[in-house]
Amino acid sequence: MRRLMNKTCIITGAASGIGKAIAQAFINEGATVVVTDKNQQQGQRVADELGASFFHLDVACEEQWEILQKAFPKIDVLVNNAGITGFEKGLVAHDPEHASLNDWRAVHAVNLDGTFLGCRYAIRAMRETGSGSIINISSRSGMVGIPMAAAYASSKAAIRNHTKTVALYCASQGLNIRCNSLHPAAIMTPMWEPMLGNSEDRAENEAALVRETPLKRFGRPEEVAAVAVLLASDEASYMTGTELNIDGGILAGSAAIPGD
Repeated sequence: MRRLMNKTCIITGAASGIGKAIAQAFINEGATVVVTDKNQQQGQRVADELGASFFHLDVACEEQWEILQKAFPKIDVLVNNAGITGFEKGLVAHDPEHASLNDWRAVHAVNLDGTFLGCRYAIRAMRETGSGSIINISSRSGMVGIPMAAAYASSKAAIRNHTKTVALYCASQGLNIRCNSLHPAAIMTPMWEPMLGNSEDRAENEAALVRETPLKRFGRPEEVAAVAVLLASDEASYMTGTELNIDGGILAGSAAIPGD
């Protein structure tokens, strides 16, 4: 039997990148998948391609979550994947000295508020059966400081902490609703395009961005999706409040030989 048979799974921000890869992996494991995204055209196209349902959702909008609640009052798995860096429309100041309050709030609205609203919805949707899995996509940037992406790092660190709060809350309520976070580092998705560029320097830029990663490469969305499948499945029934790094070894420390 496939690992996610008879499970209804909702994935936010699933029109591309990690979200799309998770949707595909879940379908491969027998899940009934609902692709959600703010981009209706692309989201519907991906849903049709994968054989999933589509629901238009801006994760920062409370009213849209309430509509989702009515459409899907019972679910088994929610993946809070939707997120932005703040650089989607080009390079702007996101360091602690020059970032604007509006830009700071915009990143937190999607990344943090969206995750809060998603967790709240999932708990309510899973309460009747008393079980389920919430998977929050944080980041390696939520584990360390990122000087030029302060809002992104702050929002992802808050997701890491809120995951633990949700896990403890559900356990204290006598619910078998598990909540865990994934912390990808450099995964090759459209999110990196503004930093990689399309010029002849792209390969050089790519190498520079993973120079400090022990495995010396970008990760693939499918590698994140594989871990998400584990957390969504009953195989991970004793895992809650856990954070898993998918980072090519970068948080393990230095690969340098002492004395070099």
